[in-house]
Amino acid sequence: MADTTASSAGGNCLEKLKNYVKTPKGFILSAEILLSFIIIICYGASHTGGYSSVAICEMIFAMIFFGIFMMEMDKQFLLVNWLWSDLFRAGIGAVLYLIVSLINVIGGAGDGARIAGGVFGLIAGLVFAYDTYTIYLEVKTTRQHTAASTNDGV
Repeated sequence: MADTTASSAGGNCLEKLKNYVKTPKGFILSAEILLSFIIIICYGASHTGGYSSVAICEMIFAMIFFGIFMMEMDKQFLLVNWLWSDLFRAGIGAVLYLIVSLINVIGGAGDGARIAGGVFGLIAGLVFAYDTYTIYLEVKTTRQHTAASTNDGV
């Protein structure tokens, strides 16, 4: 007899992937991963490839958070505050991308791949900043809904 559990588990993961990419958070994370990959290619083709480390780190972090949120592990593993971790990831990514991209756009005369990586980095910085803003709004609404109780009877 054929084992149907392996194919259904793979189909379930693919369905989760398709459904998560359609959500606003999934779309933002997939855009961050795609932009980081394009930046890695641009910096790899330039004369100075050392700037690709920011793009590599941010792409790996975005892939990790994409997998965690897609598989809904953030609801199972409650030891880490995933909302604040994602906020710090996106905020640091936005700042680092903007700094490195401005350095590359300003100092990249004669190196087209470096300038292209810088321009894509500026776009990625804006996407990471937008992600930070959306997470901040979520943190703000979460904190308002979970206000501490004032027990006056104690």
